[in-house]
Amino acid sequence: MAKIFCVANQKGGVGKTTTTVNLAAGLARVGQRVLMVDLDPQGNATMGSGVDKRKLELSVYDVLLESASIAEARVRSDRLQEAGCSYDILGANRDLAGAEVELVDLERREARLRQALKPVEAEYDFILIDCPPALSLLTLNGLCAAHGVIVPMQCEYFALEGLSDLVNTIKQVHANLNKDLEIIGLLRVMFDPRITLQQQVSDQLKAHFGDKVFNTVIPRNVRLAEAPSYGLPGVAFDPSARGSQSFVEFANEMVERLGTMRGGPAKATPKTASAGADAPVSLGQLLRKKEQ
Repeated sequence: MAKIFCVANQKGGVGKTTTTVNLAAGLARVGQRVLMVDLDPQGNATMGSGVDKRKLELSVYDVLLESASIAEARVRSDRLQEAGCSYDILGANRDLAGAEVELVDLERREARLRQALKPVEAEYDFILIDCPPALSLLTLNGLCAAHGVIVPMQCEYFALEGLSDLVNTIKQVHANLNKDLEIIGLLRVMFDPRITLQQQVSDQLKAHFGDKVFNTVIPRNVRLAEAPSYGLPGVAFDPSARGSQSFVEFANEMVERLGTMRGGPAKATPKTASAGADAPVSLGQLLRKKEQ
């Protein structure tokens, strides 16, 4: 049975789509069966997986409105098959922008994706969901369907502030809609060890979240940035690039974590408990203390 992971962060521009498509390609390269679900109306994960969103006959929009099943709507990219890292794609296009309005008055509006995934879960090892950068009904569908959340984040001050909001959102969804939902791990992306602040933030993340911070670090890499313009994940576009190799390393780490999760996801709690453990997490305060 597949483990379902959302790649989510309410802050924009932190590499959610880059993480999703490259992790999917990396997992496929190491022999995993993967479905990538694009929940962003911009369709960037679809295009970045070698599929033209303008030519989709069926998309995640049709699945959410229950006019098509995932088995009918999923597609594969010939280009990814040639590169040896092929995965199934449930694509998105501009039609998905209208789903927000159409879903509002429907029953089970936040559980549509979870219900749609059930018939195909046994066909995959991993299902990855690329969420839009906002707490919308689409993001809510992703969070309600997932077993856990992968949080890509830059090691910068504003990213710390945004992480506090995301942790609180996940707590609310866990309490009210999806008891399985936990933070699986924080992935440090676009990392440059030469920048002192980034190194400090990285150290604070490790100190506060412990093993909830993935060991793999994704470096800032121009080949990863170039790959979407060719309609491919970096792992397929240039397998020898540092960023691509890091994502394959991350895929291997995810496979190892999946082995430890067979009995259920680990709790997303900081390594160090405090008297106010249920209070909102403010990593920004930790950083300010260090600077003082």
